[in-house]
Amino acid sequence: MVVLVRHGQTTTTGSVLPGRAPGLHLSDAGRAQAEAAAARLATLGTVAALYVSPLERTRETAAPIARALGLRPRVARGLLECDFGEWTGRKLAELRKLPEWATVQSAPSTFRFPGGESFPEMQARICGEIDRIVAAHPGERVVCVSHADPIKAAVAHAQGVHLDLFQRTVVSPCSLSVVIHGAGHPVVLAVNSTGDDLSGLAPS
Repeated sequence: MVVLVRHGQTTTTGSVLPGRAPGLHLSDAGRAQAEAAAARLATLGTVAALYVSPLERTRETAAPIARALGLRPRVARGLLECDFGEWTGRKLAELRKLPEWATVQSAPSTFRFPGGESFPEMQARICGEIDRIVAAHPGERVVCVSHADPIKAAVAHAQGVHLDLFQRTVVSPCSLSVVIHGAGHPVVLAVNSTGDDLSGLAPS
């Protein structure tokens, strides 16, 4: 079982495309979200490992989760945010006016951020990282703290959904998305979950 956790809210969530720029921390609301996510994850039972993107906002989200689960976070670069290249740090209101924005929303598989990563590269990166983590923890539960677009891309891959449709999925701050990886195809148990008790999560 892989539990994908988006980092908590920051001061720029919903207004700026921060990308991989350093120095962005959780807001007070984001820290409260991280504490709540930690409490939810504690209902899962034994978790073998906690992996985290190297950015500050993901590390800060992982800190209360680590305390709740009694684990040391392990940095996994494959969980990084998409490299938005020249779009990094720009306001979303400005980006939405660009002609390329329609491609980002409707045909992301064809788009590369100027000076940055393409959506297929991002999807291959996070899915490859998840595959490595699963191989290291057969039959165990793991938690991965990452970012909205990589998580959406990983969930789309697990569902067998084309990357061009991944923007139809919402992944909110500190929401949980849960995927079972086994001998056959992946099974998606939850997407964008912001409820409470996770103890009943199991394949039907």
